[in-house]
Amino acid sequence: MDFNDTPAEAAYRAQVRAWIEEAASDYAEPSGTPFALDDFVARCKAWQLRKFEAGYVGITWPKAIGGQGLTPMHQIIFNQEESRSYAPTGLYSIGLGMCIPTVFTHGAPEIAARYVPKALSGEEVWCQLFSEPVAGSDLAGIRTRAVRDGDEWVIDGQKVWTSFAHRSDFGIVVTRTDFDAPKHKGLSMFIVDMRAPGVEVRPIRQMSGGSDFNEVFFTGVRVADSHRLGEVGEGWKVSLTTLMHERLAVGGKPRHAPGYQALMELAKRVETDSGPAIERADVRQRIADTYIADEGISLTQMRALSALSRGQVPGPEQSISKVVVAKTMQEMTAFAMELAEASGFTVEPGSDLDKLQSSYMWSAGLRIAGGTDEILRNIIAERVLGLPGDLRPDKDTPFSQLKPL
Repeated sequence: MDFNDTPAEAAYRAQVRAWIEEAASDYAEPSGTPFALDDFVARCKAWQLRKFEAGYVGITWPKAIGGQGLTPMHQIIFNQEESRSYAPTGLYSIGLGMCIPTVFTHGAPEIAARYVPKALSGEEVWCQLFSEPVAGSDLAGIRTRAVRDGDEWVIDGQKVWTSFAHRSDFGIVVTRTDFDAPKHKGLSMFIVDMRAPGVEVRPIRQMSGGSDFNEVFFTGVRVADSHRLGEVGEGWKVSLTTLMHERLAVGGKPRHAPGYQALMELAKRVETDSGPAIERADVRQRIADTYIADEGISLTQMRALSALSRGQVPGPEQSISKVVVAKTMQEMTAFAMELAEASGFTVEPGSDLDKLQSSYMWSAGLRIAGGTDEILRNIIAERVLGLPGDLRPDKDTPFSQLKPL
């Protein structure tokens, strides 16, 4: 593995760092008082437009559709430098990281010309409509139906856990267009207007107090066939493009997430019957476990970066990072709450303990987003370790003959 920038990469990093330090100087570390959603959306849109005007969006995308035509390493360098700031990015991570690459990869040129520029500038926000109440990580088990009616498709069904659906202008939705085909072969994907008649979005209140996730209901929603992505019945193939980008996006440690240092500082402050918690062997062992996991995640990410720097495509090893990141965060923050005892639930907004508590509440969702632990362990077993594939008795059975869970 090569941990060093090439001279050209170092020059680009210096350029990006200087621009971000100036452009993002007015974005300070959050104080702990949560921003109102309208304020958060406005801040994200302002930052996205600022990047767009400076030429720091669509860095790896073709110039023909408004991108910069640079290498994945340029994108990684920008992401690394941007992550050092507190500039808001969350509103666009799904749209630009997952949806729009699917649109310009599988959509007609005129579709890409219509949607990509406005997504890049931040004018339009996108969401990903995949999961359903009875089909989460089993994406091929979806039941949302699309029926052709001339040059249009009529969509009926329900999606769930759709991030920022209530603030999105458009979404990509995977549907079942053939119930008599096997589960992976009867799917088709479409672009859907989130304000079209028949689309109903219901925010889901989370225990953290936020409402980022949503239920989305489709009742007789009409979509033009020109807004189909890929061929009819090839929705699984198209979905893999989205999922590849999703797992790359969520594979690393979340931005500004607490690590072993936060746990160490907490252990120094907590007093036990025998003195500071940091002096206890069992506490030190838990901190050491977190440190080892954090370092392993960093090195696995470096392996992926080294592959990209050589023009290679990172392999399924990225799934390892995702499994370890989610598990480590949940275990580390749960231990922090246990260590803090009652004060772990009554924290001062903006404090280090508040950040640990927030990460604890989010960590369970991280073990689901981008593929559950079970799905990713299968990927690691089959594609990294070369073990026999998991039994899939329903693989060739017509979907209409499968019993709902």
